[in-house]
Amino acid sequence: MRTERTKRAQGGFTLVELMVVMLIISVLAAIAIPAFIASIKSAREAVLKEDLHVMRQAIDSYTMDKQKGPQSLDDLVQAGYIKEIPSDPMTHSTTTWVTATSDVLESVDQSDPGINDVHSGSDEVGTNGQPYSSW
Repeated sequence: MRTERTKRAQGGFTLVELMVVMLIISVLAAIAIPAFIASIKSAREAVLKEDLHVMRQAIDSYTMDKQKGPQSLDDLVQAGYIKEIPSDPMTHSTTTWVTATSDVLESVDQSDPGINDVHSGSDEVGTNGQPYSSW
């Protein structure tokens, strides 16, 4: 008789105990998930800023060296100014970059206008309140 009671007492967790554990896990997840999403967005924005800086610097270098603006981002790759066109971290595509051309010449010796700026093709708004397409 005594061994039956000890086996029954050690049987397992009650429903209330399991519910309390599930509630604690839910509260922790509710706190952690928004912070995780915010850190991912911040990391993507940092990558976007760096990619834009590198491509703009490559466009300027190409323009000064060749005395004409690049006609596409592929010109930067073929001329060796960048290794490859980076993937837009907001749209996850290499083809969604929006290029801006201008008839204004960057230097006195420049003969042909071409691309002078590049932006993200995303319609989303950044944490600073500005759309990524205006960065």
